[in-house]
Amino acid sequence: MSESAVSFLLNKISPFLTNGVQLLGGVREELIYLNAELERMRALLKNADAIEEGDEELKVWIKQIREVAHDAEDVIDEFTLLQTCHNHGHSLYYALELVSYSVKNLKAHYRVAKELQIINTRIKEIFAVHKTLRPKLIAANDSIFASSGCTWHDRRDDALLLDDADVVGIDEPKHLLVSWLVKGDCEREVISVTGMGGMGKTTLVKKVYDDVEVKKHFKPRAWITVSQSFEAQDLLKDIIRKLHSEIGRGVPEGVDGMHTNKLKAIIKSLLQKRRYLIVLDDVWHTNVWDTVKYAFPNGKLGSRVMITTRKSDVASTSCSESGGHVYEVRPLPAEEAWELFNRKAFQRKSCPLYLESFCNDILKKCEGLPLAIVAVSGVLATKDQRRIDEWDNICRSLGAEIHGNDKLEDLKKVLSLSFNDLPYNLKACYLCLSIFPEGHLIKHMKIIRLWIAERFVEAREGRTLEEVAEDYLKELLNRNLMLVGGTTSDGRVKTYRIHDLLREIIVSKSKDQNFASIVKEHNTIWPDRVRRLSLHNVLQTVRQSRSFPQLRSLFIFGAVSRSSMCKNLSNGFRLLRMLDIEAAPIQTFPREIMDLFYLSYLSLRKTQVKVIPRSIGNLRNLETLDLKHTCVTELPVEILKLQKLRHLLVYHLKITSYAHFNSKFGFKVLSSIGDLQALQKLCFIEANQGGEMTIRDLAKLKQLRRLGIIKLRQEDGFALCLSLESLTKLRSFSVNSVGENEIIDLQHLSSPPQFLERLYLTGRLEELPSWIPSLHSLVKLFLKWSRLKDDPMVLLQNLPNLVHLELLQTCDCVLLSFKGGGFKKLKVLGLDKFDKLRCVKVEKGAMPCLERLTIQRCELLKRVPSGVQNLTKLKSLQFFNMPYELISKLRPDGEGEDYGKVAHIPEVYSAYWRDGGWDVYPIESFKEIENSPSAASTVRRSHELRPLRKV
Repeated sequence: MSESAVSFLLNKISPFLTNGVQLLGGVREELIYLNAELERMRALLKNADAIEEGDEELKVWIKQIREVAHDAEDVIDEFTLLQTCHNHGHSLYYALELVSYSVKNLKAHYRVAKELQIINTRIKEIFAVHKTLRPKLIAANDSIFASSGCTWHDRRDDALLLDDADVVGIDEPKHLLVSWLVKGDCEREVISVTGMGGMGKTTLVKKVYDDVEVKKHFKPRAWITVSQSFEAQDLLKDIIRKLHSEIGRGVPEGVDGMHTNKLKAIIKSLLQKRRYLIVLDDVWHTNVWDTVKYAFPNGKLGSRVMITTRKSDVASTSCSESGGHVYEVRPLPAEEAWELFNRKAFQRKSCPLYLESFCNDILKKCEGLPLAIVAVSGVLATKDQRRIDEWDNICRSLGAEIHGNDKLEDLKKVLSLSFNDLPYNLKACYLCLSIFPEGHLIKHMKIIRLWIAERFVEAREGRTLEEVAEDYLKELLNRNLMLVGGTTSDGRVKTYRIHDLLREIIVSKSKDQNFASIVKEHNTIWPDRVRRLSLHNVLQTVRQSRSFPQLRSLFIFGAVSRSSMCKNLSNGFRLLRMLDIEAAPIQTFPREIMDLFYLSYLSLRKTQVKVIPRSIGNLRNLETLDLKHTCVTELPVEILKLQKLRHLLVYHLKITSYAHFNSKFGFKVLSSIGDLQALQKLCFIEANQGGEMTIRDLAKLKQLRRLGIIKLRQEDGFALCLSLESLTKLRSFSVNSVGENEIIDLQHLSSPPQFLERLYLTGRLEELPSWIPSLHSLVKLFLKWSRLKDDPMVLLQNLPNLVHLELLQTCDCVLLSFKGGGFKKLKVLGLDKFDKLRCVKVEKGAMPCLERLTIQRCELLKRVPSGVQNLTKLKSLQFFNMPYELISKLRPDGEGEDYGKVAHIPEVYSAYWRDGGWDVYPIESFKEIENSPSAASTVRRSHELRPLRKV
């Protein structure tokens, strides 16, 4: 993290030295010296973060570097603010103002030079201390985990000695892995076992390795523990020693002096005519497999290599190259977690009833992680069961217990290893996740925008910052440091979450490194210097007199009063870059925001703000303006001054049971919207407020990846087509016509954006746009209120990557036919309000991947789709407000003549909208419905069930 702070500061200094900025000699000289010293410092810090926890002296030294880097950043930001924010104006007193400004500017230069001089003196002192620490830093650069590797591998050996009685939930995965080993192909195969640290990968594979059937099947066998800082020659020598010991031979002479190719040759010769099993335990890097793969011959005798790893790419890469399987170890289910917990905490006895609530809460935090369950239950085993307060303390402060209890030190080390292995820029990104409350689902685009605003994302040639941030997220998922919270219907990750105990680790690191302060209790001790502040329902505890001159980011989670929020916004937040006050109870735009020159991210989402003031134009560094689900319907023309704006979200929805045609509201389009040329997301503009030239102006927004337009007029269709041809980076496009009977004229589009993935057309179409079948990247297509004369399925069925198709009043067909071989990748299909539809036919081979089928408000459809039995992968069949005549034919009591067609589908239900909510009936209750749905007893009541997933 210190390297991150230093690198970020170097990026800030660079423009002063390279862009011809006018600086007085003192300032320039001090900046040149500071830049040189920081470059030296960054080289020394490359791997120091990884070993600081084990050395107090080094920890203090790194902390000093972090603080001096932050102080230098503050000085430079304050200086930039003074230089940039002075408004000369055009008043009668302009000349006097200019003279006054020049004097102030001169004084500022001298003050900055003095402050930089002090900082440079501190750096000299820090380097003086460095001489005594140099051996430690050299060791860190040679081997990040040199100081802790032996201890860690000693602990790994403990996992190899566990008795069967000490593990639970292992039988089923063990049986599967054994079958992959002994019953697989004759070719050499790799079987990778992956999962986050502490999940029990080593324990599981060791039980497989020691299985009687496996021992009989493979000779020789060898278990190799791979270190994070492995050396190729050392690894190969270890394999040679283990193999020769296994077959009872002595190690060849001169092995220690051989080069890698000779070592590989010895291994290959030894294994050439044998059916062998090699386990590579705890592999961290893909080059481990690259090092050994040619040493393991493919004698077509059914040999196997097993790999355990925390990293998904290591698992998939090794398997894809040589065939095999990837097994992902999952958390223990609730029953097995409780069984393991009781074994350790109560020595196989039952948990006392009066402690069950505490134990359940503690188990929830463990989230099925075996190592965590064993470690925490081991601590609880030493507690007096009569002292309920002790159990309550651990329940409420498990994070503090992890960092203060020696018995949990191994758990902390295991969980910290993955963090310590991150490159410095990803460490900063990961620590940023500590600001979110426990259990909070982190939105995909939100975290990307936050990282960019924090300047954590490094620019790469030919790629946008958003694309680089996407790679960061994938890498954190790959390392099992983040978990998928939810996905969209087309497979994109929508939300993420962090394991509770990993969150406790990074919250602690954030606090120790003064990266972020999380305040969720009234008695929280505030640090002296706060750079990022996350308030969880406790804003009222911040005293008005408290000033935060170094604060860069402010996040508020939970309802607060408007007065307390505005008071705190005025508490010296001059350097604030990020302000997220989502769902705050405010109705007017806080005027204090207009003084935040550095602000690059502003979210007022879900507030009651109605008007954006003209002074919004002051926020020249703003990159994200999130006004989603506010009452804003118009933006001032001054918004066009925000040339760095990348994401502009201004819209809200009004939905009850079903989406209505006019259920989406945006903002009046500005005539020169094309001036905002950095925009990547623009949603939703009301096109009827501008003319043809305004629509043509959209062509200037060549960075757009998502565009949303509502209230489009037919006469503006041609201009829109011309603009769309210029938007070559567009991934998502949504357009609504100005009224149900207004035609969306998109036939003039001859060259659509070739990477378009999501298309939402809401409004009447004279015919299906001829270019839609050419969209080979299209994964999601919504056609609503189209009222086509012909069945569009023939034109749509060959879209090669279409995953989700939603149709509402799309055509007037009596018959919808899905031909064999069509819609090869479709997983989700929705049919809504086809007023004349009487029959849906699914031919064999059509939609082979379909998982969810929703049919709603088709009043003349009296039978389940013909051929639905051919949809063998269908997981859910849903009916909304469908005729009872159709539903009654699906009764499972022997009277439903069509029940056999849907018996293979795991979930079948019917829902009806009544009294502001959905009455939901699973298929088992269909027999309760006699003459009408209202006659049946309600099985489930839901206010959240929504058949249409996007309006």
